Amino acid sequence: GGGGGDVATVLMMMMGSSSKIQTYAVASDRLLLNGAPPPTIISPDNVRSDGRALRQCRSAFMQTGAVNAAAGSAYAEFGQTKVIVSVFGPRESKKAQAFSDIGRLNCNVSFTTFATTVRGKAGQGLQEKEYSSMLYRALEGAVALHTFPKTTVDVFALVIQSGGGDLPVTISCASLALADAGIVMHDLVSAMSVGCFGKMLLLDSTLQEEGWQDGGLMVATMPSRNEITQLILSGEWPSSRLSEALQLCLDACQKLGEIMRDCLKEAAVRNQT
Repeated sequence: GGGGGDVATVLMMMMGSSSKIQTYAVASDRLLLNGAPPPTIISPDNVRSDGRALRQCRSAFMQTGAVNAAAGSAYAEFGQTKVIVSVFGPRESKKAQAFSDIGRLNCNVSFTTFATTVRGKAGQGLQEKEYSSMLYRALEGAVALHTFPKTTVDVFALVIQSGGGDLPVTISCASLALADAGIVMHDLVSAMSVGCFGKMLLLDSTLQEEGWQDGGLMVATMPSRNEITQLILSGEWPSSRLSEALQLCLDACQKLGEIMRDCLKEAAVRNQT
C-alpha cells in the first residue's frame, strides 16, 4: 500500500548512487535490445506505429456481463489486447482452509493457443503460472476476504489476443468482473504499464514496443484510495526516469479507474431497464 510518493522514494533509495536500476522481476522470453528502437516503432516526429503520442493510452473498451453462466464477468479490449474474465463463487471451500475466518481468492490466467507468440506448451504454461500469481497479488489487497469466510471465489482470466500490456489489462478486467459478481471490494483495481526506450517513456506499450523496450514498469492501484497493490519493474532504467514513469502510470490508473466506474454505472442502468 502507501501513496505514490512513498514508492518513488523507496525506488530512489533502492537505486542509491547507481545510475541505473536493474531488477528482473519478470521472466521474459524476448531479447531486450539496448539502443535506438527501429524507426517503425517511433517516427522522428515522436509518433508511434499505431498513431499515438508517446504518453497516450490505447483506446479501451470494457463491458461487464460477458459470460452468462458466471457470477460475474467482464470483457476488455485495449488496442489489439483482448481479455475475458469470469468469476465464480463465493462457494464452499474444499481445502483445509474451510475453517478459516477469511475467504480464499483463486486466480487463474490462461492464453488461447493462438493468443501469443510464446513457443510451445512449456513456455506458455510458465507464463500462465507467472501471470496467475501476479494477478492474485494485484487483487488480494482490494478484495474484502473477511466478507466471505470459509468460502472461495475463483477468477478465471482468458487472454484471447496478446497485443501488449496483457497483465495490466487482465488485472483491470478481473477487478471489473469481481465487482460485477457483487464481491465486496475496498476499491476497484486499475493497472497500467510504461516502457522505457533510452530516455523516452511510452505509456501502455504494444507487443511490438515491449519487444524493443529497455525496461518496463507495471503498476496496479486502488485509484480512489491512492494505494498501489502491485509494482513490477523489469529491465534497465535510468534513475532520472523512474519517478516520472511511476507518476505517469498512477495518472493513467486514475483515468482508467473512472472509465471502469462508468462501465459499472452503465451496467447498473442496463439491468434496471
